[in-house]
Amino acid sequence: MLQRRSFIKRAAIELGAGMFRMSFGQQGSSKRVLALIGDRYHNSDYIRVALTKMFSGQNVTVDYTTLYDKLSAKMLHDYQLFLCLRDGMIWPEGYLGPDAYTHYEAGLENPSDFPAPKSEFWIKEDQAAALKDFVNAGGGFYSLHNNSHVSVTSKTYREVQGGAYIGHPTLRPFKVRVTNSKHPITQGIGDFMVNDEQHYVEYDKDPKYKLLEAENIDGLDFQKLGTKSIAGWAYDYGKGRVVFTSPGHTIHALWAPEYVKLQRRSVRWLLKEI
Repeated sequence: MLQRRSFIKRAAIELGAGMFRMSFGQQGSSKRVLALIGDRYHNSDYIRVALTKMFSGQNVTVDYTTLYDKLSAKMLHDYQLFLCLRDGMIWPEGYLGPDAYTHYEAGLENPSDFPAPKSEFWIKEDQAAALKDFVNAGGGFYSLHNNSHVSVTSKTYREVQGGAYIGHPTLRPFKVRVTNSKHPITQGIGDFMVNDEQHYVEYDKDPKYKLLEAENIDGLDFQKLGTKSIAGWAYDYGKGRVVFTSPGHTIHALWAPEYVKLQRRSVRWLLKEI
């Protein structure tokens, strides 16, 4: 009961702003995080639950939102950190299945009554420019998992985020290795295994900023790109900082103990606490 009451005190729904707020520190002294989460393939509920381990005890207040269309300079103004775990697609005409790998639409008696699912890209240039200005001015940007997909359609977003999504195989085990153990984020972090989507991304920045590498140690390839992929990087951008880490399709991947430690250190580094 005490744990439940404590949770209720820490959480509040702001319906007018379309946000769910969780406080992980002392009111009035905590730093503020805006987390844009959730898409067709990634339910916002599991993401919000999963990220509690990242933020717990960090003295931050986190505002979670799914309102991608509200991302703007005004929205970012009062935050020190922007986190995004969502891809670049929206589906204005809707879709039948909850994800791309089910066949709920098969066998319908009236298939012609339903439009074919067609995706569109949501990011606008003024939104990408707002993110760039936010980081340039000293804000932190934590880009997680499939968020590299937004960079496919926005050069400005990609220039800040550092790379762009290529694709991924189905869920399968792979190992994540630390390739730069001297960076403040990775100090004391060991290699770890996850059963997750191994995302392959193009990386645009200096190789010295790479932190993590993923490898399918069973020797399984993906689209002739090999068994290895870049899984994380971090760098200063203007007066701010950027981190990208690719695991995150499942809650058990996000909760891999070494990965939790790395996420927590990423937050601290982005907030310039380490």
